[in-house]
Amino acid sequence: MERLNTKLYLQNCYIMKENERLRKAALLLNQENQALLSELKHRLAKSAAGGKNNAAAAAANRASPKPGIDAAPPAQAGGKGKPAPKPK
Repeated sequence: MERLNTKLYLQNCYIMKENERLRKAALLLNQENQALLSELKHRLAKSAAGGKNNAAAAAANRASPKPGIDAAPPAQAGGKGKPAPKPK
């Protein structure tokens, strides 16, 4: 009986050591996970801020076209908002 008790005691000690080792490993993995999550959030925020600036610049370019690139030539546009003359 005492032999069985000693065996169970040693198994219990081994399980407690293994439990402590796994707890430390889980803590390190959790810290690494939190650091990676923080870095990902930082990169996404930076990317979103850059995307907003790019979208605003693209909208400004669409709102005021540069002559010769996006705008129609003055002869086709009729100049100053007047309709183009009808060809005869």
